[in-house]
Parts: sequence; C-alpha cells; structure tokens
Amino acid sequence: MRVHGEVSDDEAAVAVVGETVPSSPPPASVVQPLVVGYALTKKKVKSFLQPKLLALARKKGIHFVSIDETCPLSEQGPFDIILHKLTSKEWQQVLEDYREEHPEVTVLDPPNAIQHLHNRQSMLQEVADLNLSNGYGEVCAPRQLVIMKDPSSIPDAVAKAGLTLPLVAKPLVADGTSKSHELSLAYVEASLPLLDPPLVLQEFVNHGGILFKVYIVGETIQVVRRFSLPDVNTYDLGNNDGIFRFPRVSCATNNAEDADVDPCIAELPPKPLLEKLGRELRRRLVLRS
Repeated sequence: MRVHGEVSDDEAAVAVVGETVPSSPPPASVVQPLVVGYALTKKKVKSFLQPKLLALARKKGIHFVSIDETCPLSEQGPFDIILHKLTSKEWQQVLEDYREEHPEVTVLDPPNAIQHLHNRQSMLQEVADLNLSNGYGEVCAPRQLVIMKDPSSIPDAVAKAGLTLPLVAKPLVADGTSKSHELSLAYVEASLPLLDPPLVLQEFVNHGGILFKVYIVGETIQVVRRFSLPDVNTYDLGNNDGIFRFPRVSCATNNAEDADVDPCIAELPPKPLLEKLGRELRRRLVLRS
C-alpha cells in the first residue's frame, strides 16, 4: 500500500533501464526474469533508480524497462508489472485500456484507486470511517471541512460545521506537485477569507512537532520520523495576518530520526496497530502494493 502515492525502495527492486527481454522462452533450467515496466517522472526516476537498487535488481533477476509514452503501450513489453507515477487523464485511459487487454499484468496501482488518494477529503474520510482501536492504541482523524470556492464563505462554513481554530488548510488535490504540498495554518477568523479554495480545512492538533510517515509494501512496514508543524503555542501569533504558510512539511529533508526530542513524542507507533491499519486501508482503497 502506498499511503501518499510514494514508492518504497524495498518495492519490487529495479534492473537496467531499457534492457530488452528475450522473445523466445528460456530453457527450463533458466529462471525467467521479472519484467517491471515503469512510467515515472524524471524526478522520480532520478531518486528511485539508484545504483544500489539497480545492482540488487540484477542479482534478483528483475528487469526494469522504461515505458515510452510516445508509443502505444500495447506495442511495448511484455511486462509482468507496471509501476507508474503519472497523473494525466490521457495516461490513465491508456493504462485502463491496457489492463482490460492484459489482466495478467499487475498494475501498481490501478488509476481509479490512485484517484481516490489524490483527493484529500476522500482519502482522510476512509481513515475516519475506520474507527480503528485495539489494545495498542487507536487511529482517528481530525474533523474536516471541504471548501470548493468562494473564500468569503469560509468563516460562515467553519462556524456552521463547529470547527475550532486554529485550522490547517490543505489543497484538496494531492497530486505530487509542489502546490499540493503547500499548507497554511489559520488561527484567526478574519484570516479565513484569505485562503485559496479548493481546499480541506482540518482542526489542528498539537503533536509535538513530529510526524511519522508509514510505508507499507505487502507485509513489510517501514516507519520514518519527520519534523512536522510545531505546536501552535510556539508561534508569535501577533505579528502577521493570522496565517502561517509552509511550502512542504513531510519531505525527506525534514528527517528527525536523530533529533533530540521528548521520548514520549518520538516513540514509534505500535507495529500491531500499523499492521491492522495497513490491512484495512488496503481493502478500503483497493490498493495492491
């Protein structure tokens, strides 16, 4: 399962870019390679296809082959797996057509499932609907409100929904672009009309300035600690327009693995709770990885 459309380095491994696959069946004594076709942005290719991962893939007999977007997908391959990170409607249609023609190929993940993740409202609502708790803790979501347009209507909408300031404002669409990562913290009612819809407003919960990013691939779980928005009581709330803007919060450069923070805040979430969360979200979101 990919929680933010991310691809873990432990996922499926990688092989030489552009390497071709034998057209004739290999001898019985030869293990047939696993062919992974990838359609990624240049940025993702640079960050994902690292030499160490390429070397590991070669040892495992896994071949990563670049998909040419300018050529029909049906004329490329054959593939065992297609790994993609493109969001255009044209690409989504190409991939859906290919899935119908080649149901034997695993697509990570189906476009309709990823579209569900691109909407922060629907994504977080699945978490809220879980009402997940066990002996290790519980998983819940802050109350939220979606504003599609007309920023002048935000104060009335917030009051009607009974939300309590401060509020975190997040772009409704989470498509991996820099704009989709821009967050704002609004703590004065007069600042609400300055926000830019469409967006999701969520009640802010103090959490010690630390967040945990959870990567789940199959049954493997990896948790990393990142710096997050600081508690609101650390701000000087009287010296601006009532809005704090943050370009990006949970990126890798905000790594907090070695930070000197309160052990109670830094303690990783219990693995049994994360395992149950992963299973439930994979089922609800129809994700395969």
